[in-house]
Amino acid sequence: MRKHERTLQYFFFGQDFADGLRVALSILLPGLTLAQLGHFDLGLTVSLGAVCASLPDLPGPIAHKRNGLLVCNLLVFAVALLTGIARMHVLALGVEIVALSFLFTLLSVYGVRAGAIGSAGLLILILTMDRDLGPGQLLPYGLLVLAGGLWYTLVALLAYHVQPYRPAQRALGECIHAIAEYFRLKAEFYDPETSLEQDYRELLKQQVVVTEKQDAAREMLFKTRQIVQDTTGTGRRLVLTFVDAMDLHEQVVAAYYDYASLRQRFNHTGVLADVARLIRRMATELDHLGLAIQSNRPYAHHTDRTAELEQLKARIDRIGEQEPGSNLVLRKLLVNLRNLHQRLADITRYADPEYRAPLAPRAGESDYARFVSRQSLSPALLRDNLTIGSATFRHALRVTVAALVSFAAAKLLNCGHHGYWIMLTAVYMLKPGFSLTKERNLQRVGGTLLGGVLGVAVLYLVPSEVLQFGFLLLFMIVAYSFQRRSYMVMVLFLTPYVLILFHFLGIQYVSAAQERVLDTLIGCAIALSTGYLLLPRWESEQLGTYMRDVLRANRNYLYRLAECLGGGTLSAMDYKLARKEVYVSSSNLAAAFQRMLSEPKHKQRHEAEVHQFVVLNLILSSNIATLASAARANALPAVPPEAAKPLRQSLALLAESLRKVSPDTALPELPPLPSAALGAEAKLAPTAEEKLLLEQLDFVQKVSADIRKVTDAVAA
Repeated sequence: MRKHERTLQYFFFGQDFADGLRVALSILLPGLTLAQLGHFDLGLTVSLGAVCASLPDLPGPIAHKRNGLLVCNLLVFAVALLTGIARMHVLALGVEIVALSFLFTLLSVYGVRAGAIGSAGLLILILTMDRDLGPGQLLPYGLLVLAGGLWYTLVALLAYHVQPYRPAQRALGECIHAIAEYFRLKAEFYDPETSLEQDYRELLKQQVVVTEKQDAAREMLFKTRQIVQDTTGTGRRLVLTFVDAMDLHEQVVAAYYDYASLRQRFNHTGVLADVARLIRRMATELDHLGLAIQSNRPYAHHTDRTAELEQLKARIDRIGEQEPGSNLVLRKLLVNLRNLHQRLADITRYADPEYRAPLAPRAGESDYARFVSRQSLSPALLRDNLTIGSATFRHALRVTVAALVSFAAAKLLNCGHHGYWIMLTAVYMLKPGFSLTKERNLQRVGGTLLGGVLGVAVLYLVPSEVLQFGFLLLFMIVAYSFQRRSYMVMVLFLTPYVLILFHFLGIQYVSAAQERVLDTLIGCAIALSTGYLLLPRWESEQLGTYMRDVLRANRNYLYRLAECLGGGTLSAMDYKLARKEVYVSSSNLAAAFQRMLSEPKHKQRHEAEVHQFVVLNLILSSNIATLASAARANALPAVPPEAAKPLRQSLALLAESLRKVSPDTALPELPPLPSAALGAEAKLAPTAEEKLLLEQLDFVQKVSADIRKVTDAVAA
């Protein structure tokens, strides 16, 4: 199967398309049903309630989804009534806009779903403030909006109960798809034609995607009681698949080598091309497996690559015969590839519906809970963020000012019949960071212009109302399918959907398109100006926090390794938690660095040094993973006493870097290292394997020292 075909299949079997189809039909059906009964205007109001309820309908455990939808419906109902009353006086409406814009934006301190509930409250406020509602119409209007929200809630919960495992399967499939792409990118490091610097940039970008998908799958699997408590069926196999996929990803990360040296020493032998080819084939098979899980199909087509691995071993042995000892690094690479092949076979076995997991001791629900975050709902959290030092507080101030300015602009400029479009654009295009605000505004303008042309073209060239409705349905499904995947694509198809809808309502679509483009430009200008001028949040100012988190995570990760090498017990749970923190913190730093590069040039700081810091920490965590993986498999030799020095110096260097990048932060003290092996009396002559272990630990120390130097440059 070709890569583009797999990408399409991942989309059509994925959660985004499933949600897009469900959201589009849930919004459309009330309007169509009531239109058939001669109450199209009432149907639009019910559909409006469904639109608002769709915003907090994010992937996640069913309990969170249900509670979020119910709270959202009550909030939207209350705001609809309040706005209907406030709109009778422009001053009262202005006060409501200021108060609710600030409060609803501040709700994001309680997490993404709470922020989406606040967005739904803002949406109903904006869409209600220009409605001509008399006192007697307020309650019926609010009840219709509430009915639409409850209808959407019913459909969403029913869809889950009909197929309770499908969201988890889709999340797991997307996670494996991201890991497969990361695996494929590692093959590029063995190609001498590629730039290593560019290879690292692509790998860091993909690491951000992998971490995002892993978090989504982890939340879905470990916070869903039905899956965690399932001991023999589908849920158990999903959990086992995820755990092995995480271990496989660690194996891929752990396969770090001095690629420049590898290319120079072995490119002429052709063995690196064989390695790259084998990695690509295994990555493709992993991708097929992820697609099978996502589409809920059995997968039993694991390819036995033992013969290929044996051929690769023969080539590596011949290199060793020509130059004794020169192929040691290639032999290590071969061992890693064999481990990956075995891990892939294990995951394939779990994908078989007939497979029954052994009744072995396993992690309980409380153990799984340690891998997912718990969102506090304490009022104290909101109170603690009522300070200018809080990024959420400053963002709430910016949104409030943008909402007020856009409201005044719509009134003063008399911008057609849909002046609320200005506020809608300004409020929703304003993001916590300027880089995201800039990106969203560019996408909004581009998508609106292209979408306007597409909508006018359809209405002009397609006279049949049946075909026009078909395009409306298509545009609607595509728009909602891409709302979490690509904002520009969403706007590109949402704009013609709105224009066709206006055409059915008897509104001149050409003038509506012109008005929408003009309002979009005004709203984007307000959002950009507010984001740039009012308490802006620059990524360069946040990098110190992300660097601190990475250093702290790598230091803890290295300590777990040192604890094991020193004769201590390496708890699988503690080790995996440390590994998770490394991946998450590294991805956060890489994402922040990419966002900084899109900000104004004069706001960027130490671009080269920060990139070097990111790469060095990736190399450090990869080498720790290599040693820890071997230690967990009891594949390391007896630890020589000389290992104590590089380990302790590496930990000390990382601690110095932490103090440098964050001098005001209390440095967590690590317990003393076990001394069963570290610090023992020296032997006369370490073996070859012990020498190799010492070389690896010396390299870890060298990387830690390089991180210390880069940290000095960034903190200067």
